[in-house]
Amino acid sequence: MRETETRGAGRPRSAEKDAAILQAALELLASHGYTRMSLSQVAAAAQVSKSTIHLRWKTKADLVTAALAALRMVDAPPTSGDTRTDLISILEDFAATVERVRGMALIGTCLAEEAHTPELLALLRERTVTPRRALLHQVLEEARERGGIRSGADLDAAVSALLGPFYADYMAGRTGRSGWAEDAVDLVLTGLAPADR
Repeated sequence: MRETETRGAGRPRSAEKDAAILQAALELLASHGYTRMSLSQVAAAAQVSKSTIHLRWKTKADLVTAALAALRMVDAPPTSGDTRTDLISILEDFAATVERVRGMALIGTCLAEEAHTPELLALLRERTVTPRRALLHQVLEEARERGGIRSGADLDAAVSALLGPFYADYMAGRTGRSGWAEDAVDLVLTGLAPADR
C-alpha cells in the first residue's frame, strides 16, 4: 500500500524515456537478436537505469513485445473502406514491420524458447499476432456485411491464408518478392466471393 501511494504521489512517467527505451529495445533486437540482447544493453542505449526499465516492464519478454506492439500501432495503416486495398495495406505493413526488426528470427526464438520461457510466445501472440489478425478479420467482416464475401465464409481461416504466404516465402528463400500481398489477397477474395458472382 505504501509503495502504491508513493508511486502515485511521485512524478508521472516520462514519455520521452518510454520512447527511448522502446526504441533501444527494437534496435538491439534487430542488431543482436532476442537471446543476445540484455536489459543492461537497453538501459545503456536509452541512457536510463535498469531500475527505470523494471518500473515499466517486468521482464525482457515484456519489454520486447511491448516495443513490437508500439511499433505496430504506430505504423498500422488507416482503413479506406476498399476491401482489397485495405487488406494489401495491412499485409505490406506487416511484412515491413517483421523485416525491420528481424521478426522471423524473433519468432524462431519464441518457438525455440517456448518450453523454457513460455511467456515470451504468449506475449508475442497477445501484443502483435492477435491485433494484426484482428485488423484483417475486421476488414473481412465489413466486406461480408457489404455483401462482398459469402455469409458462411470462415474468416479466421481466411486471415491465416492471407498471412501464410509471407511465412512460406521466407522459408522458401523468396523474401521481398514484389506483389506477394496482392497475390494473396486476390486468391483469398476469389475464394470468399459469393456464389452468384
